[in-house]
Amino acid sequence: MSARTVGKYTAGSLVCLLFGYFAFVRGTRVPLLGLVDLGFHEFGHLVSYLLPVPDVVEALMGSVTQILVPLGLAVYFLGFRHDLLGGGVCLAWAGTSAQDVSVYVADAPYERLPLIGGYHDWAAILGPEHFNALDSAGTVAAIVEGLGMAFLLAGLAVCVAGPFVEERRRRASEAAAKAKAGPPAGGWAVVPPWEQEGSSWNSGGRRHDDA
Repeated sequence: MSARTVGKYTAGSLVCLLFGYFAFVRGTRVPLLGLVDLGFHEFGHLVSYLLPVPDVVEALMGSVTQILVPLGLAVYFLGFRHDLLGGGVCLAWAGTSAQDVSVYVADAPYERLPLIGGYHDWAAILGPEHFNALDSAGTVAAIVEGLGMAFLLAGLAVCVAGPFVEERRRRASEAAAKAKAGPPAGGWAVVPPWEQEGSSWNSGGRRHDDA
C-alpha cells in the first residue's frame, strides 16, 4: 500500500468530514458548494418549466435535481470508472445537498428563508393546493436529513476503505499477470529426488535399506 494512495484517501475522508461539519454540525451550506447546489436547484426548475409537467412536479424538481446530480456523479464514479475517491466525495456531497433540502422543507410552514423570487417550493408542495400536509413538514424534513446523513456516512466509508480495496485490486492484478505469463521459456526446472542434496536415494535409484 503506497503512501500516495493512503494520502489521497485520507484527504478524501477529511473532505467528507468537513462537508459533514458544515452541513450537520453547523447546519449551514458548505462554502462554495452551496452555490453549486443552488445552481442545480434552479436548473431543475428551468428544465421542468420547459416540459409539460404538473406544477407540483415543477416545484419539486429543484430539490430533486440538487440531490440527484451529485448522487448520479457518485454512481458514475463508482459503477463505471471504479473511482472510489471520486464516488465517496460525491456521495458526501449528495448528503450535504439533502441536508440543505431538509432545511427548506422544515421552513415550509413558516416561509422565513430568503428565497430567489420569493416563491417557496415546499410551502406550495405541502400546502393546501397540493398535498395539504404542512403539519408533516417536520417529519418529511427529518426523513430527508436522515437520508443525507446516510449518504455522507456512505461516502466517508468508501474513502476509508479505499486504500484497502485498491491494494487488494493491485495484488489480484499482479497475480493475474503472473498466471497469464505462464512458466519460463525453458520450462520449470524439476530435479529428480535422487539428485537432490541430502536425498536418501543411491545412485542406482533405490532407497538405502537401513535394516
